[in-house]
Amino acid sequence: MDQPYPLRNEFLCTMRIKVIDSYIMEDVPAGIRRRIDILGDGEILGPKLNGIILPGGADALLTRKDGSLTPDVRLVARTDDDAMIFIQYRGVRHGNPETMERIAAGEQVSPNDYYLRNAPFFETGSKKYDWLNHILSIGVGRREPDSAVYDVYQIL
Repeated sequence: MDQPYPLRNEFLCTMRIKVIDSYIMEDVPAGIRRRIDILGDGEILGPKLNGIILPGGADALLTRKDGSLTPDVRLVARTDDDAMIFIQYRGVRHGNPETMERIAAGEQVSPNDYYLRNAPFFETGSKKYDWLNHILSIGVGRREPDSAVYDVYQIL
């Protein structure tokens, strides 16, 4: 058997997205709870992408029967040179029940104590950023009391 081809990546940016409101729907068919987070502004900073997150995005966060959370996010960003980028991602967040309760209560919890990953996809009409339309990326995340923060890596 051939050796597996190594996974290579390159740091793209850090996305910080403010959560400004939430609506809770209990006991939905897909899981035990659906929380709709309304997203505010934010920022994107990195060596390959810089700009702001525009207010008005949403996360249809599902709490699964096993206690894991599955973010399902749609948002819009504007680069520092005025290109518009639609970003959508799904992911998973899980940890022991006590840690998950602390995060839900708005406490600052070390990202080493839980798992939060997502897979952002980008869509833009900008010629300069057209390369974003053709990549896969992974976000390594952490939940802060008022924000979700992801270090995003392009998979090469």
